Amino acid sequence: MTMPASIAQTLREQLTAAVRDGETRRRDILRLLIAALDNARIAARHELSDEESIVALQREAKQRRDSIEQYRAGNREDLVQTEQEELDLITTYLPAELSDAELDDIVREVIVASGATGPADVGKVMGLVMKRVTGRAEGSRVSALARGLLVAQ
Repeated sequence: MTMPASIAQTLREQLTAAVRDGETRRRDILRLLIAALDNARIAARHELSDEESIVALQREAKQRRDSIEQYRAGNREDLVQTEQEELDLITTYLPAELSDAELDDIVREVIVASGATGPADVGKVMGLVMKRVTGRAEGSRVSALARGLLVAQ
């Protein structure tokens, strides 16, 4: 039985294929992603696990979303398109996002399990939830949901 390829290894293999097939835009985006993973590996001072690679790719995706928002506000649709292409490729390497209902269930479970009673416990809940949903939900979504549920208590 062969081990599945790491995310970094998959990116490098797909870069080779993009170069071979003459897909210059895809090649350039893959190079950006490989560089981001290399930078994360250097910062971590060890080879990245797939979970750490996912976190690095999520950071890249978040940067693209923020840029898209800024470019739309500035009426720069040409730049929105470029960032959207990058975001679309990045998301193919990320696990599927949790639905609102799935995330709600997880946050509620953690609130009960941790004994959180109010807004002061948001940090404790966030830490536990983020460990469970790594790569499948953005921190801003988790934070908003946790705050909403804890304020309602």
